Amino acid sequence: MGERFTLPILPLRDTVVYPGVAVPISAGRPGTVEAVQAAIDGDRRLFAVAQRENVDEPSPDLLYTVGTVVRVLQTHRVRGGMQLLVQGEDRAEAVTMESAGTSMLEASLIPLHRFPPRNPEDPAFQALDKELRDRAAELGTRRGVPAEALNQLIGGVGEPGSFADLVAFYLDLPTGDKQKLLEVLDDEERMRRALVAVERELARLDAQEEIQAKVQEELGERQREMLLREQMKQIQRELGDEDDRKEVEDLRKRIEALQLDPDARTEVDRELKRLERTSPQSAEYQVIRTFLEWITELPWSERTDDKINLVRSQEILNEDHYGLEDVKDRIIEFLAVRKLQLERAPEAEDRPEDPPEVQAEESAQASDDVDGGSDPEAEEAEEAEDGDGEKGGDGSTTPPEDAGATNGSSSANGSGEAAEEKEGARRLVGRGPILLFAGPPGVGKTSIAQSIARALGRKYVRISLGGARDEADIRGHRRTYVGAMPGRIIQGMRQVKSKNPVFLLDEVDKLGVSFQGDPSSALLEVLDPAQNSTFTDHYLGITFDLSEVLFIATANYVDRIPAPLLDRMERVDFSGYTEAEKLQIAHRYLLPRQREEAGLKEEELELTEEAMCSMISQYTREAGVRQLERELGKVARKVARKIAAEEVTQMRVGPDDVRDLLGRPRVHPEKMRLEDTVGVSTGMFYTPMGGDIMFVEASVAPGEGGLVLTGQLGDVMKESGRAAWTYAKSRHREFQIPPELMKGVEVHIHVPAGAIPKDGPSAGITMATSLVSALSGRKVRRNVAMTGEMTLTGRVLPIGGVKEKVLGAVRSGISEIILPADNEADLEDLPDEVRDSMIFHLVEVLDDVLVHALAEGPANPPRITPTSKRGVDEVRVD
Repeated sequence: MGERFTLPILPLRDTVVYPGVAVPISAGRPGTVEAVQAAIDGDRRLFAVAQRENVDEPSPDLLYTVGTVVRVLQTHRVRGGMQLLVQGEDRAEAVTMESAGTSMLEASLIPLHRFPPRNPEDPAFQALDKELRDRAAELGTRRGVPAEALNQLIGGVGEPGSFADLVAFYLDLPTGDKQKLLEVLDDEERMRRALVAVERELARLDAQEEIQAKVQEELGERQREMLLREQMKQIQRELGDEDDRKEVEDLRKRIEALQLDPDARTEVDRELKRLERTSPQSAEYQVIRTFLEWITELPWSERTDDKINLVRSQEILNEDHYGLEDVKDRIIEFLAVRKLQLERAPEAEDRPEDPPEVQAEESAQASDDVDGGSDPEAEEAEEAEDGDGEKGGDGSTTPPEDAGATNGSSSANGSGEAAEEKEGARRLVGRGPILLFAGPPGVGKTSIAQSIARALGRKYVRISLGGARDEADIRGHRRTYVGAMPGRIIQGMRQVKSKNPVFLLDEVDKLGVSFQGDPSSALLEVLDPAQNSTFTDHYLGITFDLSEVLFIATANYVDRIPAPLLDRMERVDFSGYTEAEKLQIAHRYLLPRQREEAGLKEEELELTEEAMCSMISQYTREAGVRQLERELGKVARKVARKIAAEEVTQMRVGPDDVRDLLGRPRVHPEKMRLEDTVGVSTGMFYTPMGGDIMFVEASVAPGEGGLVLTGQLGDVMKESGRAAWTYAKSRHREFQIPPELMKGVEVHIHVPAGAIPKDGPSAGITMATSLVSALSGRKVRRNVAMTGEMTLTGRVLPIGGVKEKVLGAVRSGISEIILPADNEADLEDLPDEVRDSMIFHLVEVLDDVLVHALAEGPANPPRITPTSKRGVDEVRVD
């Protein structure tokens, strides 16, 4: 054992210095810098020893005891410390370590001597040495060391033990393993351990290269494509096509961000590759580019979260619409079902492929209802004048058509079933119903759709189908045509930028048919919940999911909608307003809006209730309030003119002022007759404009016998007249009709307003009543109106449109109504004030009708006086 000696300690982090190896070291810690300075001032030697832990201020117990005595070859001071190059000389072991100077450590050392091989000429030892050198050379080559430098490094160390130290230093081993190799003093053993470490490193490199080869094989085609793309960019830059290629790259990024199904992704990627291969000057380039832009602008995964508060929804409907209680109830029912679906199927909201986002509200389409409904974009503002239901309009424009004053194995199977149930629950929650709002123009079908969007927190989009005659309007054109574009459905989805909007299909009953196809047939797929999840537009050529869209269609004439299309929708009927409802709507919403549009203050224009009633009855004739709002606007403008001319400062409009402002009354509705009359009965009819009364007149005149029907009657109505004539003849004795009137006379039935076509079976009992009255001479009560179909045997059958017909009769002053007994349930649809003010007679046979319709008193049939003239018998009716 050699003599002890003392040296400053050079603590090393994450490295070990071996004898014979030159190592560059950065010294920045105060203790290290002090130790280096002490070595420079002395014999330039240090004791380099590794730290057990990576700490800034190591204590003796955190240092290994075996290290290497190194000599400082070069030093270079830098900011924060110094750079030095040290050369390892011999192994040494610290006997003691203690602090010295300000912060450095010193060690009392004893030298450690290596044990050389007993027989260096032993073939086994030489083979070990050669194998270590060969494997080390292989490792250096695979690490990328130049061959010349590698040969110089290996050939420069002839002594086997020193070469083992050199190999150990360059191995990528943890500090602890390198320290163990340093502490092995037997050269042969150290060589064996170094060889094992080299073999392990080579095996790791083999595995790494194998993995890299597989990765390169997978990525090789993509890298090749990227390389070619870069080359193409350079060529295009030289040709001046760089801007076009920037657009292509932008399209690529946007397409990669889309969440498409595999089939759609394949088709879109194929078109993108075609775009890259096509010259920007080619016409095909613009076609493909337009297609891809459509793809990127569609809401493949964007949707809005439904925010359902039933109390708030009821408030919204009441704010936007006056009356229509049945419609409101149906909508609240839908919202309640939707709320339960969301609350009880939370897993349906977990859409990893389609994360929900709350999108900024887009501007809604202008409503075509006079009262318009509320704009979803202005949900917070809730501005009454910009489209609230019964408020009467969409504001500055007059709506075009339908405006109104509305208001393991087993484990795998289990997980698969769970995923299937989850997906099924998602589809159930996301799927929206398909509603059909049917009713006359102006009753708020469009605006209530906007209110539904407000109540759900969804976006709203509307398309008008009135006059659409081409199937391509719905499904789009194929891209082979010049100027091709998607259909109205896909256009609406792009406009609203949400996957689950409220989508209004306005005027679905006014679709046309031409040689270009039937658009109503194209709607069958759109409005079928079982098919619209895979809706395919001809332009896109890929499926688009419409199952989460809440479709609402509107129509005035349900009988014009094809049966297969009607079968796919749930019908919600809208009816006209009573005069009382119109009065409330006008005072609450229409008048304030027209006053504001005319620039008037509230105190500058007032209308009395009598003036408003006069305008409703004498200047408008409609189920809704569109015309009423126009008349109010006319009054407001005339008052504004007077105020602007300083003729008046304010005006309170009464009934007498209405004629001065609006001129003579332009509507002359049928009114109840002034007296009971023979042969004239009051019937009721219904059109999309609302209900009203009509008179059916019957008279008996001399003639050759027979029945004459006039008034531009349809076939069904003519058949009702013939059935009434036959029934009257078969029961003439019970009806007190003289037998001589059954022949030799001509019975004429006429329905006034001959320029208007009329048809339908509901005038059957009205014709029969007029006929019996004319033949028997008994008067028909003027305050009784009736409706109902009559059979040849006198039974009274139910009819439709009861509510509208009754409301029309009420407007005409009728106080008693005769209805078929089977229509009793329809009376529940009438407003309470109407039911309380009217008397309803429910009948089953014509005899019951005559009891209530004919005035009391004896029969007074026409007298017949036979005369003879030129041998021909004639009949005179007095």
